[in-house]
Amino acid sequence: MKEIKIYERPKAWAKGVHTHYCPGCGHGITHRLICEIIDELGIQNDTIGTAPVGCAALMYDYIDVDFCEAAHGRAPALATGIKRTRPDKIVFTYQGDGDLASIGTAEIIHVANRGEKLTTIFINNAIYGMTGGQMAPTTLIGQKATTCPFGRDPQLAGYPMRMCELLATLETPGFITRVSVARPKYIIEAKKAIKQAFQNQIEGKGYSFVEVLSNCPTNWGMTPVQAFEWTESTMIPHYPLGVFKNFE
Repeated sequence: MKEIKIYERPKAWAKGVHTHYCPGCGHGITHRLICEIIDELGIQNDTIGTAPVGCAALMYDYIDVDFCEAAHGRAPALATGIKRTRPDKIVFTYQGDGDLASIGTAEIIHVANRGEKLTTIFINNAIYGMTGGQMAPTTLIGQKATTCPFGRDPQLAGYPMRMCELLATLETPGFITRVSVARPKYIIEAKKAIKQAFQNQIEGKGYSFVEVLSNCPTNWGMTPVQAFEWTESTMIPHYPLGVFKNFE
């Protein structure tokens, strides 16, 4: 008789809580992966997260570990203080593209350059989600947003920033990778990458950065199915998946 695997709510997920995310949003998928990994590694009582400003600002209500709320873009600086004060804890930042790649550009570059022994999970959905769909540093050329209704023009706004490639030019960061949650096959690889990032920290290694290509059906003006398809057909070609740097 074939064994049937029943998926249950992870222990690290706060009991009886539902998220505020829109249908089809990649935040919920990524949150679950983090919870599953925390359970598998047995680190729930030793993990401290730093919540961002953005759609995931309330994630401390969903993941049952200690959390601090960071000012917009400052999660890496806050996490640095926590990790240096409590080096025995597993510390991670969770940030969107506006939080990390715009107002927090200096913080993310310097935390990576210092090789702080913590983990960053970067959600790239190519738009500002919480504040109404404005153009983000990662918005693609020609992609429409409330602040560029005719599509992003590189002559006016420059080109979309590739954060993995940018940080990989630094000598110090140890693990830099880009994954996606657009389809099950990508989700499997995303979980492996996030788990490795946490494992690196458990082993006392340096800085780990995991970029997750996500989707924002509401601000993209798409159905969830269309958004997942657009992530695969349009985002991944510009933001190729893979490992850009590893400790080995």
